[in-house]
Amino acid sequence: MICDLLRQKKLTLSFEVFPPVRDGNLEALYKTIRELGQLEPDFISVTYGAGGTTRDMSLEIASKVKNHYGEEVLAHLTCVGSTRDDIAAILEDFKKEKIENILALRGDPPKGENKFTKTPGGFGYASELVEFIKSRGDFCVGVAGYPEGHVEALSLKHDIENLKRKVDAGADFIITQLFFDNQDFYRFRDLAAGIGISAPIIPGVFPVLNVKQIPRIMSLGVIKIPEKLRQKMADLKERTDDMEKYGIEYAVLQAEDLIRNEVRGLHLYSMNRSQPVICIVSQLSLETVRVTGKRRKAS
Repeated sequence: MICDLLRQKKLTLSFEVFPPVRDGNLEALYKTIRELGQLEPDFISVTYGAGGTTRDMSLEIASKVKNHYGEEVLAHLTCVGSTRDDIAAILEDFKKEKIENILALRGDPPKGENKFTKTPGGFGYASELVEFIKSRGDFCVGVAGYPEGHVEALSLKHDIENLKRKVDAGADFIITQLFFDNQDFYRFRDLAAGIGISAPIIPGVFPVLNVKQIPRIMSLGVIKIPEKLRQKMADLKERTDDMEKYGIEYAVLQAEDLIRNEVRGLHLYSMNRSQPVICIVSQLSLETVRVTGKRRKAS
């Protein structure tokens, strides 16, 4: 379980992948997962699609990561469009597939809707989902943290109070949404500790490889782009290869600074591409802070 890894290791390394948009395009994703596996990650996270779509495909991918490739997996689970009975059935499916780690999320509104609406008989908050998951089996549960505050929160303070409710409900660890200024993460970490949150907080690092990613990034909520990065993106807008190189360089510098400041892990958003992640990890000094054991060989 991820809980055990966080107790045993000074620093974990993990990656996030998502189900492909087009059905039947899984082989390219599995190739990416095999290549990421060569970096010996502590776990691989598998998301849902927007609004809770791709649920069945997400389970299929998570099961293959765990049971075929021999990697620890973190399966996402949201409240969107699900009753308590639906969630209970999904948890039984997780048990059958030997999936022990869940990232519990309220979830974004379904496509075409601007506001999250609680499904009748379901859950309105991630904290309720965490509590329910914990009551249904021996799962290790992670939750999301927002270094700059959730877009719907009244303030960062209010959002961190909500994070504490998720931890008090039983969450074992926290993975943050992407951010580009490490000072925002350090402030968030200090504020969380200040109100008694002791669960490990793993920062999420997102390498900007293409300027076209930015509108999607900004749609996620309160995410500040530092002026240096903003200017570079403007300068390299038409030079795709140079933008990718700079995005990798920026992510490496960001990750190195996080390591120096004793984060509990690094969670890299891969965007289903292995080579940029391999390039980033190869430039980090991880040997002195990671302890890797023998792993099953991916087939």
